[in-house]
Amino acid sequence: MSDLKLTKSRQYLLLVIGVFLVPVILAKLALDNRWFDYGVTNQGELVNNHLTLADLGLKADEFNHKWLMLVNLPEQCDDLCESTLLTINNAYVLLGKEIPRVLPVALTQTAITDKMRQSMHHSKWQSQTLPEKAKQNLDKPQLIIIDPLSNVVLSYKLPTEAENVSQLGNAIIADMKKLLKYSRIG
Repeated sequence: MSDLKLTKSRQYLLLVIGVFLVPVILAKLALDNRWFDYGVTNQGELVNNHLTLADLGLKADEFNHKWLMLVNLPEQCDDLCESTLLTINNAYVLLGKEIPRVLPVALTQTAITDKMRQSMHHSKWQSQTLPEKAKQNLDKPQLIIIDPLSNVVLSYKLPTEAENVSQLGNAIIADMKKLLKYSRIG
């Protein structure tokens, strides 16, 4: 009878160890084999290096310490560029009740054309010429999101094909809504 009792005790011990060990092994396999995403929810590229408005040659006081959707426009704004500006403007409008917390800004290297003004609905946008300091840090046309503390948070490449313009708009809306929802500043 004691052998039977000893065998059952060992079985229970192995069962208890298995109950705790199997989930750990499965979790390790899931991470190593990339069965799941790593929890990244942002659609834009997270800016790793510490970049601020001052590094771009801009003053935070000019923007009333709001969230900024700063667009670095190419030298020549063609139809695709104007379509991208319209999409960014529409993403801004779709922020709804959060609009007062956000300010769209266009950095231009040349004068803004009438077609660009129509795409931007210029009354809501601020436009500035690209400062020399910004040319070092913003080497390509892109959209960057800047928090009210003047830190660059996210970056988006401007699309090179017309099919990708709507994806940019969806990405901006998703990221900005999350940022504004969880942020208590700005």
